Amino acid sequence: MDWLDVLRFLHVLGACVLIGTGAGIAFFMVMAHRTGSAAGIAHTASIVVIADTIFTATAAVLQPVTGAALAWGLGWSLLEGWVLASLVLYVVIGVFWLPVVYLQIQMRNEAATSARNATALSPRYFRLYRIWFGCGVPAFLAICGVLWLMLMKPALPF
Repeated sequence: MDWLDVLRFLHVLGACVLIGTGAGIAFFMVMAHRTGSAAGIAHTASIVVIADTIFTATAAVLQPVTGAALAWGLGWSLLEGWVLASLVLYVVIGVFWLPVVYLQIQMRNEAATSARNATALSPRYFRLYRIWFGCGVPAFLAICGVLWLMLMKPALPF
């Protein structure tokens, strides 16, 4: 095994972590939301925030590092069409993911307040949830696009 194999492994592992953690977080947040239980939502969201911080953030930082090193090692230009398209989509993912982290923290806080005060979830919580969900859709589609580009390496005209 050479250093390119190690980089490839780390890059694929990072992609798995990003997609798996993202999908898992979305699933658990949606399932918690569906219960309507403020305490359950607050608990789930607190774990989700930790998972996003530990797993997603770490993988998000390492993906472009391993990707750039892999491209360099294989002789691919970062300006090659499919690589450039992947980088653009990666930025799109980041644009939607960063607010999601903030929204999860705010949703956790709103739900915790409702649970502590034994009140219904606030209108603010529901507004935050809709925005959170709305951000998740394009981020998920973009990460699917990156995965497709990485696997197919299509010849793109730019």
